[in-house]
Amino acid sequence: QVFEGERARTKDNNQLGKFELSGIPPAPRGVPQINVVFDIDANGILNVSAEDKSTGVKNKITITNDKGRLTKDEIERMVQEAEKYKADDEELKKKVEAKNGVENYAYNMRNTIREEKVASQLSAEDKEKIEKAVDECISWLDGNQMAEVEEFEHQQKELEAICNPIITKMYQGAGGGAPGGMPDMGGMGGDAPPPGAGGAGGPKIEEVD
Repeated sequence: QVFEGERARTKDNNQLGKFELSGIPPAPRGVPQINVVFDIDANGILNVSAEDKSTGVKNKITITNDKGRLTKDEIERMVQEAEKYKADDEELKKKVEAKNGVENYAYNMRNTIREEKVASQLSAEDKEKIEKAVDECISWLDGNQMAEVEEFEHQQKELEAICNPIITKMYQGAGGGAPGGMPDMGGMGGDAPPPGAGGAGGPKIEEVD
């Protein structure tokens, strides 16, 4: 879905249009990579396209000035509302970012230790320790979607305290560098190795409802 507006949540903004990507095979959370491009020309016509990197499946939508767009008065009202609720929106944004942070870390860690090249270098005890911590964290998230920023941050620190030393030890045992094909560990804190370059570039798209 494509929206225009100044608010943090999609429901408080104006929907311009929507399109679907179909035919994408099932994959673990955090694995699919969707490349989204926004392009607006000199006439104010907006083209939004999305492509699944693994399959090449793509779709797009063109949004013109004369369909579904806000009037000048509606834009002014929306800007005023954004200013009025700025503090609330900022608080919501922090909460969503904190939730996404621990959620992404947990799922990335789960996917990483299931990679053959990583799993083969972990002892059964260490692998089980990480899996248990990740499962407990995800279970907590499922039951605490509306938790406070501090609670999300605490959960991430607790998970990092268990996982990071194990992953760091694994890298050191491999000669201090990530073996070829090692998955990107972007988002890891503490003493973890530097994140791979695969997570850089492109806009960050998040659904905050």
